[in-house]
Amino acid sequence: MLAAMTGKVDLKKTHESYQARPGEFRLLQVPPMQYLMLDGSGDPNSSAQFSTALETLYPVAYTLKFASKNHLGRDYVVPPLEGLWWADDFSAFTTARDKSLWSWRLMLLVPDWISPEMVEQARRVVAEKKAGDGLRLDGLLFQTLQEGLCVQTLHVGPFDEEGPVLQQMHHEFIPQHGLALTGSHHEIYLSDMRRTSPEKLRTILRQPVTDGSPENA
Repeated sequence: MLAAMTGKVDLKKTHESYQARPGEFRLLQVPPMQYLMLDGSGDPNSSAQFSTALETLYPVAYTLKFASKNHLGRDYVVPPLEGLWWADDFSAFTTARDKSLWSWRLMLLVPDWISPEMVEQARRVVAEKKAGDGLRLDGLLFQTLQEGLCVQTLHVGPFDEEGPVLQQMHHEFIPQHGLALTGSHHEIYLSDMRRTSPEKLRTILRQPVTDGSPENA
């Protein structure tokens, strides 16, 4: 085993893409990053898929963390939960807020030194420890997300109050800067939604965009 490195890496502090301020729309280039992912659909407040996805992602993420610490000598903080969200009609997010129409992909960022072989081993360990718990380990994905140019801001407050912020981002800031939407709406949950009161929730709202130049056409 390698000698343990001093300190613990906190990816949300080392990646600039985790920085955002309320009331400010920021353009940035997001580098490719690898994630554990699980897909689902429906209202996250009542969907059994949603809670099962969380119950599947976190054991694998922590198994990877401890494997990295114990076998590679590289410890890190498990990053915050993230989600990609989409619907056939985006008004389901902004004005109608019809959560039954939502589709989503929950994600946990994984450091770039974690290999597919380590993820597969972590999947097997969790499967053995939690056999019979109904986890969705067969649906677990380990993929690189490439978003590139994005607009993002920080929303402070309940999730159900995101609509006006998204309206302003999509219908004012993005077209006013000659940009167009591409890819899925992305949220990064900096607060623990289980322990934080709704008015104090801090959520990065991110939207991949294209600038309309020939190479992006």
